[in-house]
Amino acid sequence: MANPESSLQALLDERDIRDLVARYSDAVSRSDEAAWAATWTDDGVWDVGIAQASGREAVVETWRKLMGGFRFVTQLPQHGRVEIDGDAATGRWHYLEIGWPPEGAGTLTIGHYVDDYRRGADGWRFARRVFRVMYMGPADLSGKVFGHPEAPLD
Repeated sequence: MANPESSLQALLDERDIRDLVARYSDAVSRSDEAAWAATWTDDGVWDVGIAQASGREAVVETWRKLMGGFRFVTQLPQHGRVEIDGDAATGRWHYLEIGWPPEGAGTLTIGHYVDDYRRGADGWRFARRVFRVMYMGPADLSGKVFGHPEAPLD
């Protein structure tokens, strides 16, 4: 029989990791660089196929360049799994991402992240995040773009 205290800790850890994933996507959708940077360990590794970076500063610089190619991006994390082993964990999340470049129609990206997490003094953070595209291309996004209320389109 599982120890009730360890079972509770596992639930709390999973909740915190799910919150980390939500904070990451929320920061992308609001173009909040500081909030996005705070989701990474100092030595974090980010690989999105078209760009890779190691170390928080390089990861944030890469994100800044990629985000500069859009007026607006929203990320919609779908279902995910988390497996915890002490102060380390792994996860897999399916994502939809919709972006509007400076000119032209919106784009739809469907893919999944494979993650490594590490718990530090400031809680759970991404130690490694690898995104693999399942679909990228046009979608019928011809409606009016409002953007996130906390992230102006201009």
